[in-house]
Amino acid sequence: MRNSRRSAVDPFIVMDVMEAASRAEAAGRHIIHMEVGQPGTGAPKPATQALVRAMQDAPLGYTVALGLPALRQRIAQLYGDWYDVDLDPARVIITPGSSGAFLLSFTALFDSGDRVGIGAPGYPSYRQILRALGMVPVDIETAPDHRFQPVPGDLAGRDLAGLLVASPGNPTGTMLDRAAMAGLADAVQGIGGAFISDEIYHGIEYEAKAVSALEVTDEVFVINSFSKYFSMTGWRVGWMVVPKDQTRVVERIAQNMFICAPHASQVAALAAMDCQDELEGNMQVYRANRALMLDGLPKAGFSQIAPPDGAFYVYADVSQITDDSRALAAEILDQAGVAVTPGLDFDPVRGHQTLRFSYARSTQDIQEGLARLTKFMQAKGLADAE
Repeated sequence: MRNSRRSAVDPFIVMDVMEAASRAEAAGRHIIHMEVGQPGTGAPKPATQALVRAMQDAPLGYTVALGLPALRQRIAQLYGDWYDVDLDPARVIITPGSSGAFLLSFTALFDSGDRVGIGAPGYPSYRQILRALGMVPVDIETAPDHRFQPVPGDLAGRDLAGLLVASPGNPTGTMLDRAAMAGLADAVQGIGGAFISDEIYHGIEYEAKAVSALEVTDEVFVINSFSKYFSMTGWRVGWMVVPKDQTRVVERIAQNMFICAPHASQVAALAAMDCQDELEGNMQVYRANRALMLDGLPKAGFSQIAPPDGAFYVYADVSQITDDSRALAAEILDQAGVAVTPGLDFDPVRGHQTLRFSYARSTQDIQEGLARLTKFMQAKGLADAE
């Protein structure tokens, strides 16, 4: 059977690594998972309890395409609580995860053939979703001096219909401050483009609060999710905030693409938003894990790293070790029993010399993973023996 040219997207390498790790586990090996950006915790307990009650009370059918009004109202309240932004709930759209939000935003804002700027290194599915929709992703090679974030000068001389930024970013965990976010928003407006801000790691910050693009402009599509801070990856529920005149545009597309986000997930998400004690407990784990990684990775021989401002990743330059990060990741999995992600997922040009380490799992797993990585690197003569 024939396939479209749009279907020729690259694989999501981290999922291939996860599959290889699963095969190793099925064969009886104990694998430490540092590859996937998935919290080791589940949804907050009151969220699952709320869903049980809802299932007992009534059938869970379709919601309206924009999502449960109570959930949209509660998300609007969050923007007041976290960012001091007075947000109209009518601008909030509930989506099937952040992936659904990307599909909706790209479809609403861009035509086939449009060129859309994305930072490299960056989340690989931006690139592949754009390609699958017939658009052209334009990698903007970001610099360590700018903490791997785009700057306004990167837009000069480029034919772009829009720019997507992520703060905290994946794979680096670095963030844009208010001035940097405002500068990019102004630069995009100056070229007549659309501005999209991926904020799915908000809430997972360490030394400073992440800045929402809504603090500096209303002319932006903001995308967020319950997957990371709220620890609900498998529930597939996220949200968008769009300018008021874009709500009906996105609603029409959502009605046809998805009908609605899963009703059950929306019920749980609403309850999760009031589980601050449990969510702060998760953050204490991430803080402890981050400290372990920033201390342990250099001791293991991975010394060229960008300390993360947020999220739960460390991005390491391994050019002193290899120019084939995929082969190195496979070797680490095979010999050390630790799954890590090769940088090619995030940067097709420079990623052959980088690795991403996730520290989203339990502190015990992180300690064991670092011990295994150290032993692996010592065996290669790339880390000092204790």
